[in-house]
Amino acid sequence: MKRLRLAALALACLVSACGSGSGEDTAGISEADRAYGEEAHPQLLAEFGGAYAGDEAQYVRTVGERIARAAGLAGQCSFTLVNSDVVNAFAVPGCYIYVTRGLIAIVTSEAELASVLGHEVGHITGRHAQRQQRRSIWRTLGVIAVSATGSERLARLATQAGALFGLRYSRTQEYEADDHGVRYLEGAGYDVFAASEMLAALGRHNRFMAQTGGRDDARRLPEWALSHPLTERRIERSREAASRSSLADDQMPEHADRYLAVVDGLLYGDDPEQGFVIGRRFAHPTMRIGFEAPTGFSLTNSPQAIRLSGPNGVSGEFAGGSLSGRNVKQYADALIDRLVGDAPAKLRALTATRINGLDAVIATIEIAVQDGSVPLAIAAYDGGDGQAYHFIIVSPPANSEATEIEALFRSFRRLADDEAGQLRPRFVRTVSARAGDTPDGLARRMVDPAPRALFDLLNGRDGYAPIRPGERVKIVTYGDIR
Repeated sequence: MKRLRLAALALACLVSACGSGSGEDTAGISEADRAYGEEAHPQLLAEFGGAYAGDEAQYVRTVGERIARAAGLAGQCSFTLVNSDVVNAFAVPGCYIYVTRGLIAIVTSEAELASVLGHEVGHITGRHAQRQQRRSIWRTLGVIAVSATGSERLARLATQAGALFGLRYSRTQEYEADDHGVRYLEGAGYDVFAASEMLAALGRHNRFMAQTGGRDDARRLPEWALSHPLTERRIERSREAASRSSLADDQMPEHADRYLAVVDGLLYGDDPEQGFVIGRRFAHPTMRIGFEAPTGFSLTNSPQAIRLSGPNGVSGEFAGGSLSGRNVKQYADALIDRLVGDAPAKLRALTATRINGLDAVIATIEIAVQDGSVPLAIAAYDGGDGQAYHFIIVSPPANSEATEIEALFRSFRRLADDEAGQLRPRFVRTVSARAGDTPDGLARRMVDPAPRALFDLLNGRDGYAPIRPGERVKIVTYGDIR
């Protein structure tokens, strides 16, 4: 019912624009927007990695509040650091602003972080989310229809699929948010040219993902840039907007040293509690399990499940639970019941099999929804020690990815002890360069398949500019190595 209320409120926002109006409005956050944000907040955290605790989280809140005051929204916004390595930032009506630790890692100063938060607040004051269109059975109305069946998990999966088909912010909206963000930087007392520097950093991240393969072709463009189209024109416009301010470049502080002190010790990459995503592979060192997704799929960690996105709108999750004395067939039956709820559904096939030495069940189901049907594919496994694991895959009608989904299902396996032992967390460390240090030498201290490319990315470096003695730089190492 909670998700149904949230979906209904989302529909109300679409109809009424949650306060409607256009352009910038700093009179305050409407009650409808605030209610939407409050209810969406815990679900978004559960979906996208959970909140990251520690000094870094408080730092994001402090910087965000400075920006909110500059935007005329003092005390009205929530700023959350999300425990995800994906480079991303987004805003939800009600002035709920989210930034991932993956994005924090590529930032090089407090002013750049402030520019990201300013841009997101600009989307709030511009009421851009409320003005976006929603279309197709995978959009809001279709999700509401699924929610009404009582299947919350199916609604969540439909929402994930819908994001792949969603319209992104328009160019005008992006420009508007950029302009607002530069003004908020000036009002908060930051270097106004940090906004263009942050956009350039996102461009470097895009190139890094392309050069290193990132997380397969589907992940080469950062998610932040996908929802915020990154173009050279945007960088130029941001510099032009900064030039129109009363401040010269570097006239106001960027607080790079303060930022570097805060991020020293930031978790980098995957959280071991959630397992490791390595390219298209997932491996969990404690549970001793793993699988590999086919080409074109991408994986994203969250506290509750591994989210999967594939070609042509395929979406789903990998998760697990206790067998509680049941066999894997009974586990699969209970999973299907919880997933489908009261929705009109047809079980197309259910097969007991063995996959990599494990008892497994594979099922295909068709769910009737408002404007068509939703094909589901489910695989459940007896993982041993009383634990079960499962995939749930949802795809748009007329999907032709059955072969890839079957390959995904058949890739699940137990990890050998030596494989699990090689999975260790990594952290950002800030170190002072010594006389004679070079970029290549510092990069050799990095734990990464592409150490030099990652060193340049994290430190905002292009080319082979020398390192100054005493210069603070970021490296990535295991927790016990500096």
